[in-house]
Amino acid sequence: MLGTTLTLRMIGLTAALLALGGLGGLVAKAIGLPMPFMLGSLASGALAVALFQDGLLRNYRFPMRFRTGFIGLIGVMIGTQVQPDLLREAGDLILTLSALAIFVVLAHFGNYLIFRRLGGYTKATAYFAGMPGGLMESLVMGERSGAELPVLTAQQFLRIIIVITFVPLALSLWLGHPVGSAAGLTPSAPEPVTPLALLFIVIAATAGLAIARVIHLPAGQITGPMLLAGAVTLTGAVDLHLPFWLIAVAQVVVGASLGLRFSGMTGAMLRRCAGLSVISVLWMLILGAGFAAGLSLATGLPFLQLMISYSPGGVTEMSVIALSLAANPALVSLHHVVRILFTVLFMSLAERRLNLGRD
Repeated sequence: MLGTTLTLRMIGLTAALLALGGLGGLVAKAIGLPMPFMLGSLASGALAVALFQDGLLRNYRFPMRFRTGFIGLIGVMIGTQVQPDLLREAGDLILTLSALAIFVVLAHFGNYLIFRRLGGYTKATAYFAGMPGGLMESLVMGERSGAELPVLTAQQFLRIIIVITFVPLALSLWLGHPVGSAAGLTPSAPEPVTPLALLFIVIAATAGLAIARVIHLPAGQITGPMLLAGAVTLTGAVDLHLPFWLIAVAQVVVGASLGLRFSGMTGAMLRRCAGLSVISVLWMLILGAGFAAGLSLATGLPFLQLMISYSPGGVTEMSVIALSLAANPALVSLHHVVRILFTVLFMSLAERRLNLGRD
């Protein structure tokens, strides 16, 4: 009976938070904010935490399986955008993916100096807080090396939150209009999305998640469904187009779950971590813009795609941004998966040679 009551409470709170997130998205859209459904739901989730973390939301945890399901749907939607052109760009991709290794090293070095010199963090905390990717891996390795876990957690989550806030705002200023409403992805075909098409999307997401779990794909929540849907799309066997409302709902789920990450942070910790994170993110975005500009000249790939590809947010969040901007989301997702692989590989190798436990 108690278990049933707790389950019903979790379902009720989750539904209320998502409704609040959807309302926040509509408000953000009405006032012309970029990526309105993600940023509006993120702000709504953060507001709910600020008001109710010691009351209604005490001991509440957003259901991660529910979030994973929507991430799988995002992966499928990205996979349906895979075109033969992506294969023809293989030569350019070798260059842009290889350059990520240099980006990761430079980004991490600058972040370490920011957190160590400006923040006064211990070596271990500064080292793992500065990782430009691999959120969960940074927490595991950081805890093992004696980093301050609450601070490390705050810095890593703030990195993602600030990136997905800064990037759409910066692109809106650059382009002269709000971006990311998903208007560019409304189907070109006049017919609505059929229940059969939605069933195919759900089946592909479920199968892709299962395959990723079995073969241990990196960022498997999104890459498994993406690869499966991409392979099916390239065969021409299934033609799925993308319902705007599903992209908007996915943004609300991702945004609301990110907003809840502020739970447990004190005002003093949040102010300190947020200030350092803004400096860190600006460093990485400026560095990424430099790489994107140079690689765009060298390869002819659009600067916008490369800029999003080199922005150090989470795979899911940056893929949603690319999907909403119709900015070759498959290419963007590929770069973010490789960035995380490079980050985890380099940091793991360096961790073994550095004595991070001593200051």
